[in-house]
Amino acid sequence: MSTPPTDPLGTRLRKRERRRSFAIFFSVFLAIYALINYYVFARLRAAFPGNCWFHSFFLPVFIFVAAAFIAGELLEHKRSTIVGRALTWIGAFWLGAMAWLFLAFALLDLTRLVFGWVGIGWLTGTGATQITARAVLIIVGVLLVIGFLNARRIHVKALSISLDKASPRLRIAAISDMHMGSLIGRSMVRQMVRKINSIQPDLVLMVGDQVDGNPHPVMQLDLGRELNEIKSKYGVFAITGNHEYLGNAETSCAYLEAHGIIMLRDTITEVAGIYLVGREDIAAKQFANYERKSLDELLASVDHSKPILLLDHTPFHLEDAEQHSIDLQLSGHTHHAQLWPFSYITKMVYEVSWGYKLKSKTHVYVSCGAGTWGPPIRMGNTPEIMDITFGA
Repeated sequence: MSTPPTDPLGTRLRKRERRRSFAIFFSVFLAIYALINYYVFARLRAAFPGNCWFHSFFLPVFIFVAAAFIAGELLEHKRSTIVGRALTWIGAFWLGAMAWLFLAFALLDLTRLVFGWVGIGWLTGTGATQITARAVLIIVGVLLVIGFLNARRIHVKALSISLDKASPRLRIAAISDMHMGSLIGRSMVRQMVRKINSIQPDLVLMVGDQVDGNPHPVMQLDLGRELNEIKSKYGVFAITGNHEYLGNAETSCAYLEAHGIIMLRDTITEVAGIYLVGREDIAAKQFANYERKSLDELLASVDHSKPILLLDHTPFHLEDAEQHSIDLQLSGHTHHAQLWPFSYITKMVYEVSWGYKLKSKTHVYVSCGAGTWGPPIRMGNTPEIMDITFGA
């Protein structure tokens, strides 16, 4: 197993760099989050005018739910508690509601603006504003329920990859973006393990973001005990994702390894006649000041007559795998935006936002993931575990 350098000076520098990167990330996130919440508040309060019984409660309730996710994450940072988990759950649902409310009110404002230009007074006035605000709130509430139910039911998706190379036919269970933590707890992890075992895999591959940032809730809830129940002929292999680096990658990886997961961190191993190439996530540079190895370095001693399976969490530069004659690349990260219609954005950012693509002789599959980040809801996609038949 290969890990980033561990010399004391380098470790201190990486910790300092991680704190600086996280401070920048958090500051930008907080500024954007505050602006979006202010806009939603300004539009949503029309649903509760002065003569409404809820009017006097609206501001404190809004501040509470808007601040709940950040407060919960801060409380969960060192120790998982009932209060911290409750706040995280409330705040996570609000993240989804906020995204849809922001989009709905922005579209309504744009519609009012266009109607105003052409002299149509529809959707204007106090009565219309109150009705539309309440209608939007009800619709978003229904979507949250549907999205939550969708996100809690994991599907097994079959994929067959045929190769020209001589190799054994392997059945592989591949899972990405588990996001174990305060929101993806024991029941969801147990469901993931049950689905993996139902495949009866020769090999299990975890394609990053096993841990949802902070590893302490995972450790305190002892979710690794569920991972011990995974049954695989040739073992369970995993790579880092960006969320391991948003938390503490070294602690998370050590915990996973203590529960039977073999971490491939910029290293390559041969299993059952195929090469497994595991790359550090691209976030290692930003959050740990670690420059991951190139594919040229990783593949220097590889026998290309054997199948090569690449695990790379973030699906950027798919042409890199194609140029290096990778047989199959597995990625995750995108969640296919998790919430429709934001998948239109991930489709513009990534060559493959979700699904299969053949590039020359390189097969690529980008999973939308099994867990969720932030809102515990999915719309426009379904959580999945891949049942891959791979080989000649």
